Amino acid sequence: MLTLAFTRLVVNTSSRMVYPFLAVFARGLGVDLTQISRVMTARSFTAALNPLLAPIAEKHGRKTGMLLGIGMFTLANLGVFLWPTFWAFFVGQCISYLSLYFLFSTSHAFLGDLIPYATRGRSNALLEVSWSLSFITGVPLIGLLISRAGWRAPFPVFVLLGLLSFLFVTRWIPKSNPQQNQQVNLAQGFKQVLSSPAAVYGLIFSILFHIGNESVNLVFGVWMEDTFGLKIAALGLASVVIGLSDLSGESFSALWVDRLGKKRAIVMGLLLNAASALGLALLGKSLWSALIWLFLFYLSFEFVVVCFVPVMTELLPAARATLMSYDVAAHAVGRGLGDWLAPVLYSLGFKFNALGALVFSLLGLVLFSQVRIPGEQERVSPQVV
Repeated sequence: MLTLAFTRLVVNTSSRMVYPFLAVFARGLGVDLTQISRVMTARSFTAALNPLLAPIAEKHGRKTGMLLGIGMFTLANLGVFLWPTFWAFFVGQCISYLSLYFLFSTSHAFLGDLIPYATRGRSNALLEVSWSLSFITGVPLIGLLISRAGWRAPFPVFVLLGLLSFLFVTRWIPKSNPQQNQQVNLAQGFKQVLSSPAAVYGLIFSILFHIGNESVNLVFGVWMEDTFGLKIAALGLASVVIGLSDLSGESFSALWVDRLGKKRAIVMGLLLNAASALGLALLGKSLWSALIWLFLFYLSFEFVVVCFVPVMTELLPAARATLMSYDVAAHAVGRGLGDWLAPVLYSLGFKFNALGALVFSLLGLVLFSQVRIPGEQERVSPQVV
């Protein structure tokens, strides 16, 4: 678990550092906000290609998939460091983001193979602590690095950390091949996903929920810089607040998802997310009130996402890595659409970004109500109390 958490922390930090320092990277590359936001849109849609890689994790094992993802991540960051141009950044972000989602799907498929469903929510949540720690520790350190050495400085660091992660996974993650008797290719996997109404509803839910989150996520750093005058170091510290909210969401998920039942916990999280988006739109007028509502917004989002992971890992156990790859592709499509929508809404005022998140959260609640887990009546393990 520690090896997986370290690897995910490295890749998550690389992905998340762009958001609070979006304007910094834009200035360094000599482009405007619209152009840099299109990079974010492109990288999200590139990550939607994740199902093309899923057969590797099904046929050759989760470990092979993880090593491939780490290798892609390392080469992507090396390319940006060696060629610090807009198009190198564009391509590097796309490849790096694809590796992020491939590592997400393969690591959770790995845990799904090993851990029973009744207690899987806790294990998934503990792994996802790496997501919050990337904002609590990783992004502030990146902010200090950028303020002292320029926007290029993080990329050679990620190359070294990527190589270290590759060595750790090679040494400590056991080789496994859960599909030895049933080789799942791309066409078979697509057919299996479409044949499950619950899986289809779950994927649409993921798209909608991530559109809403990204509508805020893309521009919150720009909004705080424009509205409250925060600079690089202060934006790094503001990211700690969001990281703490993510950590709280993951912690609450670890404590409650298996006790309450996955579906009940997700509904509660969606309602809190909608309420916090409304509060952000109407009440986020000062720096502290903005940070409080952002805290609740990211807490509830992370709580829902982490609680949803074990649900998706149970819908198609015979093709677990395949469905997880489609789920993260849905995340990517949602983020890509949100990246496209966010600047449009922001041109009208940040409150429209928050209200958009509210609408998509409520739509997601409607879709999620249609998800049914085969053979499950919200099983709650008696030992998880």
